Amino acid sequence: MFIEKDFYEMEKKNQQCCDHSHEVFDHYHGHHSHEKNDVLEHHASVWDELVCHLPFAVFSVALAMVCLSFVSYLDMATGKSLAYRLFHNFHYLHIVFAATGTVLVFFKYSKNMILGLLVGIFVPATFCTVSDAFLPYLGGRFVGLDMDLHWCFISHLDVVLPFLLAGIINGLAMSTHPMSRRLFYSFSFHFVHIFVSSMAAILYLISFGFYEWWDRMGFVFIFLVAAVLIPCTMSDVVVPMLFAKTKLKKRNRDT
Repeated sequence: MFIEKDFYEMEKKNQQCCDHSHEVFDHYHGHHSHEKNDVLEHHASVWDELVCHLPFAVFSVALAMVCLSFVSYLDMATGKSLAYRLFHNFHYLHIVFAATGTVLVFFKYSKNMILGLLVGIFVPATFCTVSDAFLPYLGGRFVGLDMDLHWCFISHLDVVLPFLLAGIINGLAMSTHPMSRRLFYSFSFHFVHIFVSSMAAILYLISFGFYEWWDRMGFVFIFLVAAVLIPCTMSDVVVPMLFAKTKLKKRNRDT
């Protein structure tokens, strides 16, 4: 009995980082102390979310740099061409993961379908572009390189939309799954999402003007950690939760 209780308390404490489903423990153990809007009020701060996601970002960027080291062995023309193609592949996959995470978090706290779809469209479109293109572009400009700015939602909208739609549908499907299964998804989902974003960001650097990135490897590493950590955390957790929470508070005031 005491062992089971201690294990439950330890698991509950461990799940509080990077998890927004504390009520699942109460459900399994017969406690119902939190209403839906109470749960919204007890989430970690934005700073706590960033700290919680930091290890995912560090390991993902490190792994991405290892993978991209092989591209650097090619001659410049071949390397840039390969990086350009791979950038688009990873950027489109990033949109799938971002849309899935955004929709999943939003519909955990709100059932407003129209607002949820709008959030699922515009939040990934914004933050995927920021992490994969705008911030790498600014990073290259910061060190004095003549970087090119490339925005796939303008240049390749017809290619982007199917991936965005797939992510939204996937998020809607996952939102119907039991809470225990969503907990199982959470850690692997966060890591793969941030890894895909890391690959897209570093491939953008190589494709659009920062081919000899290994000369500034330390700067690239630190910059990319920030470039993927902040937008991915905002897209996956903070912004969809903010929209859902605002709508829920408005509905509670009206009633």
